Amino acid sequence: MSYIPFNRPLVAGPELDYIRQAIGNRHLSGNGPFTSRCQAWLQQRLGVTKALLTHSCTAALEMAAILADVGPGDEVIMPSFTFVSTANAFVLRRATPVFVDVRADTCNIDESLIEAAITPRTRAIVVVHYAGVACNMAPIVELAKRRGLILVEDAAQGLLSTYHGRLLGTFGDMAALSFHETKNIIAGEGGALVLNDERWTMRSEIVWEKGTNRTQFFRGQVDKYTWVDVGSSYLPSEINAAFLLAQLEEAEPITERRRAVWDQYHAAFEPLERDGMVRRPTIPADCAHNAHMYYLLFRSAEHRKTVQSHLRHAGVDAVFHYVPLHSSPAGTRYGRTAGAMAVTDRIAATLLRLPLWVGMSADDVARVADEVTRALVQACA
Repeated sequence: MSYIPFNRPLVAGPELDYIRQAIGNRHLSGNGPFTSRCQAWLQQRLGVTKALLTHSCTAALEMAAILADVGPGDEVIMPSFTFVSTANAFVLRRATPVFVDVRADTCNIDESLIEAAITPRTRAIVVVHYAGVACNMAPIVELAKRRGLILVEDAAQGLLSTYHGRLLGTFGDMAALSFHETKNIIAGEGGALVLNDERWTMRSEIVWEKGTNRTQFFRGQVDKYTWVDVGSSYLPSEINAAFLLAQLEEAEPITERRRAVWDQYHAAFEPLERDGMVRRPTIPADCAHNAHMYYLLFRSAEHRKTVQSHLRHAGVDAVFHYVPLHSSPAGTRYGRTAGAMAVTDRIAATLLRLPLWVGMSADDVARVADEVTRALVQACA
């Protein structure tokens, strides 16, 4: 019986050729030709003001926190059901994460709860597009503008997903993307900061280049470069950028192949949802997703544990997701909650992610679905 891993990184085709070119260019550090080509692809495909490659999505979020000028005493509203980097980027600036509950249907931040969490200390709102499905952005954008708050999209999972036909990463003042090997488009490790407001263009380059005006120097805008602001070493190497470019060039076909796997899962689990045994992912009518993830929500934590154990013994790697930040040791130390977190706690206890990667055969998907069904029917008997 063959093993089905949770994730298997894809090689799209020309990665090795591009890496050889990068080596031949004798430019392996950051901000070289392949970095420029990746950034140009993102700017053109997303239609954004600027995109800067980073060595991770974590780095992009840290840059966003610096550019937003958050500091001690400031508060940043965000969901608790997210990866630690969403909060950590702002905690590093000594701001306080304020955790808001999520919606039961999409696992995204509940837009109806955000305004009640705003205080005179609130500086920014950070939304997370869980599983590549958009948050309900229209009321969030309106609220941020009305209250004069910076809006940041953690779009780590959202490349090529849309809301009302508009690509994620283009709604906030800034957005962070991920190219980690578990994402749809990968560089092993990597990310990007996307800017939708020109007021941060010049400073973003400075923060990106360790707090120096080095980029302006290479454009001939200054006669020497020096330390002018805070920053860090956020650039990826040209090796990573070369790998990423090959992936970006195949982004649409990769997304379509992932959707085929997602659709097969979704059809296979319709009977279980109809019988009330599980809940499948919900895709709102105004959203188009990128098939980043397929998950199931079980009626209880015990059912999830039973199914996960059964899959493990059947050679299928299925995993749960975040421990909610509001109940984590650092979350209780550095952040606070705004209201009850009942939905977040329930989702965290009952959600299970299934294998999904380009190259999974229809037989692989059917086997996973059959094993889930077999375990769940036994658990519910």
